[in-house]
Amino acid sequence: MADAARVVHLLKICVGVEQVEQLEAWQGQRLARGETLRHVTRNRPRRDTEVLAGGSLYWIIAGAIRVRQRIIGLERVPTDTGMKCGLVLAPELVRTEPWLRRPHQGWRYLEQKDAPPDLDIGGNDTDELPPDLRVTLRDIGVY
Repeated sequence: MADAARVVHLLKICVGVEQVEQLEAWQGQRLARGETLRHVTRNRPRRDTEVLAGGSLYWIIAGAIRVRQRIIGLERVPTDTGMKCGLVLAPELVRTEPWLRRPHQGWRYLEQKDAPPDLDIGGNDTDELPPDLRVTLRDIGVY
């Protein structure tokens, strides 16, 4: 039986970005110019139904997953080298618990069970450790 409600995410390195604030600024500039937020990639996800069922693009920044962005569409994008896939992204960036990840080429599928939880930025989170310290403490098994 196929599970149409199943959600899968994508994982991608945010090349050239060292802080979430850089990604926010870059995307803010694109939105101010009236552009669609889109990440162009060579291959369309074969599991497109699962991605579009609520999946997000989890960005790896400075060696850790730090933020996610909802994928709201997939488009065919013509380029100089042929047709590619545009991952259309919602404008909201949701910070996540920083989880260390090794570098890889392209994007990877990320199952819901393997995705880091969102950070509680609304003031209800009594843990105010800086994200980098959280990564270090979790890496050594203390947090």
